[in-house]
Amino acid sequence: MTARLAAAFGKGRPALVCFVTAGDPTPDATPAILDALVAGGADVIELGMPFTDPMADGPAIQSANIRSLNAGTRTADVLRIATGFRERHPDVPLVLMGYANPMVRRGAEWFAQGCVAAGVDGVICVDIPPEEDDSLGTTLRAHGIAPIRLATPTTDSARLPAVLEGAGGFLYYVSVAGITGKQQAVQASIDEAVARLKAATDLPIAVGFGVRTPEQAANIARVADGVVVGSAIVEIVAEHGAQAAEPVRTYIESLATAVAAASREPA
Repeated sequence: MTARLAAAFGKGRPALVCFVTAGDPTPDATPAILDALVAGGADVIELGMPFTDPMADGPAIQSANIRSLNAGTRTADVLRIATGFRERHPDVPLVLMGYANPMVRRGAEWFAQGCVAAGVDGVICVDIPPEEDDSLGTTLRAHGIAPIRLATPTTDSARLPAVLEGAGGFLYYVSVAGITGKQQAVQASIDEAVARLKAATDLPIAVGFGVRTPEQAANIARVADGVVVGSAIVEIVAEHGAQAAEPVRTYIESLATAVAAASREPA
């Protein structure tokens, strides 16, 4: 399964990684929004698992979680949405992103088997630290699913080896020491961080948190292997609801065009 992730980051240009919350605005509306991400040019899809206490997320994704849960979305629905996505898009990598409780409450083996059956390529679990890898990561790797780790501006050289140990797929660099969607890091700090991370790992480095405009995406694409966009997409879903697919596609096209153009510019 991780071969799809490797292919997405092996296209000779940075990958565009796009996040939406499963079940927002309803479970039945999510497939069309996911298809719009692909149609717009997303290379990797992050599908958020709705949770009541999303500690890393800002107001936009918090609200998306609430809308999804109020619509009745459960883990079974997330896996059903993932299964349908894999049937429609056999070559596009799909990553589940969320928090430990929905992933491990029935046991890591149950969750990993569900991911395999649904065609999931990787999992980002925000609140399981590397020191507790055996609670989920070991099982994911045994089933061929990449445990995708997070690095932040506070991940120093002493801690970085622990973050990288057992990591797979790509390394997600959280560019701000804060929640999603509210601020963007200074580009110089992103440049420095990406260079430091590239020196420590062969995993692709994808940068997210606070990326909203094509210009911001292009600036990151000049130095990173991937650009992650989430809150800005979720806000379009919040505005347009079940009719969000076309506005989402148009927005993703603007980002994909900027990322591709930036990768062709001389360094």
